[in-house]
Amino acid sequence: QVQLVESGGGLVQAGGSLRLSCVASGLTFGRTFMSAAMGWFRRAPGKEREFVATISQYGGNTRYTDSGKGRFTISRDNAKNTVYLQMNSLKPEDTAVYYCAMASTGQSTGILGEYASWGQGTQVTVSS
Repeated sequence: QVQLVESGGGLVQAGGSLRLSCVASGLTFGRTFMSAAMGWFRRAPGKEREFVATISQYGGNTRYTDSGKGRFTISRDNAKNTVYLQMNSLKPEDTAVYYCAMASTGQSTGILGEYASWGQGTQVTVSS
């Protein structure tokens, strides 16, 4: 089974930066890291899980939620089976548990239902 493990969350002041990492393991020849688009989602207290960013299988296409555009950058290193989310100019409203996910398609997608595997999440807290 595919396993996704996030890291890099923590407490940061507003305006600061964090870089989240997600390492995939348990991959097979039929389902490689390079074959799948990756995404980041987040869930704030009392809210539904929402899309944050996605990147296509080779990293050529990225998409972001409107609130993350200009502040967040998603990237991937297929040789390391790792996807990253660089978050700059963080705001208190960015506070949430951030989840890494692997899609069933190689095309970048913000549709939650197109992601087949999920990590356990990493907490990001932004203080004002």
